[in-house]
Amino acid sequence: MKKYTGLLVLILSFALTSTTFANKETGIITGIVLGNDNQPVSFANVLLYSAKDSTLVKAEYTADDGMFELQNISPGRYWLNVSFVGLSDYNSVAFDLASSQNLKLPAIIMTTKGVELTEVTVTSKKPLVEVHPDKTVFNVEGSINATGNNAMELLRKSPGVVVDNNDNIIMSGKGGVRVYIDGKPTQLSANDLATYLKTIQSTDIATIEIITNPSARWDAEGNAGIINIRMKKDKRLGSNGNVNLGYGVGKRRNYEGSVSGNYRNKLMNTFGSYSFNDGEWLEIMDFYREQNGASLDQKGRNDNHWQSNNFKLGNDFFLNDKNTVGFLVNGYENSYDDRGHIRTPISAIGSSQPDSTLISSTNTDGKRRNYNFNLNYRFDDAKGKIWNFDADYGFFKNENSQVQPNRYLEGDGSDENAVRSERNYHMVSPTNIDIYTVKIDHERPLLKGQFGAGIKLAYVKTDNDFNFFNVVEGEDVVDVDRTNFYTYTENVNAAYTTYSRQFGKWGMQLGLRAEQTNSEGDLKALKEVNDENVKRDYFNLFPSGGLTYTANEKHSFQLNYSRRLDRPNYQDLNPFEYRLDELTFQKGNPFIRPQYSNNIQFSHTFMQMVNTSLSFSHTSDLIERIVDVSEVNPNAAFITWKNLAEQNNYSLNIGSPMPITKWWNGYVNLSGYRTDINADLGDGKIVDAKIHAFNGYMQHTFTLPKDINIEVSGWYSSPSIWGGTFKMEQMWGVDAGIQKKLLKGKANLKLSVNDIFYSQKWSGESNFGDLFMTVHGRGDSRRFRASFSYNFGNEQVKGSRNRSTGMEDESKRIKSDFYKDQKRHSDRFR
Repeated sequence: MKKYTGLLVLILSFALTSTTFANKETGIITGIVLGNDNQPVSFANVLLYSAKDSTLVKAEYTADDGMFELQNISPGRYWLNVSFVGLSDYNSVAFDLASSQNLKLPAIIMTTKGVELTEVTVTSKKPLVEVHPDKTVFNVEGSINATGNNAMELLRKSPGVVVDNNDNIIMSGKGGVRVYIDGKPTQLSANDLATYLKTIQSTDIATIEIITNPSARWDAEGNAGIINIRMKKDKRLGSNGNVNLGYGVGKRRNYEGSVSGNYRNKLMNTFGSYSFNDGEWLEIMDFYREQNGASLDQKGRNDNHWQSNNFKLGNDFFLNDKNTVGFLVNGYENSYDDRGHIRTPISAIGSSQPDSTLISSTNTDGKRRNYNFNLNYRFDDAKGKIWNFDADYGFFKNENSQVQPNRYLEGDGSDENAVRSERNYHMVSPTNIDIYTVKIDHERPLLKGQFGAGIKLAYVKTDNDFNFFNVVEGEDVVDVDRTNFYTYTENVNAAYTTYSRQFGKWGMQLGLRAEQTNSEGDLKALKEVNDENVKRDYFNLFPSGGLTYTANEKHSFQLNYSRRLDRPNYQDLNPFEYRLDELTFQKGNPFIRPQYSNNIQFSHTFMQMVNTSLSFSHTSDLIERIVDVSEVNPNAAFITWKNLAEQNNYSLNIGSPMPITKWWNGYVNLSGYRTDINADLGDGKIVDAKIHAFNGYMQHTFTLPKDINIEVSGWYSSPSIWGGTFKMEQMWGVDAGIQKKLLKGKANLKLSVNDIFYSQKWSGESNFGDLFMTVHGRGDSRRFRASFSYNFGNEQVKGSRNRSTGMEDESKRIKSDFYKDQKRHSDRFR
């Protein structure tokens, strides 16, 4: 019964949501709030009152650009109140809203208060989860259980998102999720992305946006959609900063610290941040497989240690109220050392007596560096006309050295002196990736709607060396058969156009993106044999569109369509072999083709709270991991990437906030999906998987007296398919935490426990071709975390612009944890 606890809690939480309201014809009220310096005021409170009796009708807050929108407002006469800390309240004159009218109010100018603020106490809080028709927003700043977590752990807690045991990100039962940071693609592969996200602390993250059907403005990559992680930006005026310290402990420990600052005047805004993380992680794994008449019972553990440094420095110069130029530099450096220990008894199938036992150790040391440089110009006339220009350069470097001794002992390996044979290897595999992008975006009002267009040019070059040495009597001897060099270049030229317009209750958006791709992968072996060169040139159109219909203040509907693609990650094209031990490895495939998907989604929003969506997607040339038997060594197995024939995915998602009482709020999300995968890879290797699965997320927050909050959250993932062939068992987890505000609200103390029931273990089974395999394992997931943060300086300083660069899509295809991809080879077969 215990293993179903997380699922039962989710179902009971969802059963709490039900509301009823009356039908009326509705309209929309929009506007912008500016300070007396004509700069947008972010997160100002906007309250709409009835002119008849001054009852509150609607509450909203302004976005980063000062804009606000009050939707589903019944016809009538109203007045508006706008407030912000340090600024005088604004009260409008009464105005009328007609049936189905889209009313745009004049710009609201707020003036500075001439009173002391020491006696003023202001309490405002965003909901933990905001549900919009086009996206779901997870407000990390408001979550206690986010304490001490990194970005990867936060994604696991995000509604509608599943992170599997290999740190692969899944939405609606589909991989191919693209992750952006502040609107910039990370251009990293799954494992490299995982490592990068683990270096980002929760204290640096403001929100996580989950976008299942992106418009043409977003790059075409991302079969399952886009996750956009918005980093914190100080929204106050003057100079201020924040200091945060954190500590976590489970079977291993980690500690972290960060500092951020912001200074703004009428001419410029300077901002920066730095964070440090030192941590350890323990992972236990058990792989059993049968192949070619032999059974191999592989048991191992990995001890990982890392130190990461992240930084950001930027400056915006305000030429006038319409023109801004700026630069941004950010990056990280991460050093790591991994120690793996594996013991593998090898015997005939059905025999209890091993013929031999492989003892292997993997010692990996390395350092990764990633630096990005951005120049930006932006014109915004506050009337809908916008020009945005970005020029970017980024580089990624990975220095990796792996020493791997392999000793075969007689029988069960109990006699360490009974050595049958020994083979020791040393692998040095540096990777260098350079990314150049230029992007121009434009928006303007057109024909009572909004028109957008833009272009983007991207060039990427990757250099990968794989130096393989046999260690003989302590000396490295080059293995000319395994040493090679791989270079990959890619040029993508793109242009897009979008148009959106509102017709009373109806709204529509149309978009078209065109991309021309030229790529070349060149493999050169140290021995002049088996060189491979793969060139590709292809042109694609990616249409998108959507219709919205607001029936009344209770019901709104949305229908979206988009065509998207996923290009292979750079390292997945690299045919080098990366080894866990001599019998377990991973290698890339330079012949992988891009995969294409057509996605359609129908959504219904009830009372701007309960959001239900039904989706279908068809993917051709699906890129998927396949575990197979080596043709060279009959006892070896490996993971590689292949294009399967096709995939059909059907999904249903329901998400809703749960305002239960004034002191008890929650959120619940349930997602179910069916996936069909079909492929014939020859030699009797058939993939015919039909998957019915679901996952859920729930969260409850309790507001207690004396500035104390308690939060309980949990997630559940049902049995599913991984890698096309693995049938994986369920996973679930429950977290809890408490927060106390101190020092008149300037400081926060947060305490939390992750994976309270220690339930985040993974297991699965695969029977593909001549290989049968079962896998089990778990990580150091149950941890106590403590965090203390303190805000200092002027609390009314408005921070940096929320701007993206043009390099997001390219950088996200770099494998963020390239070294772990090498060491875990085959993603630890999970």
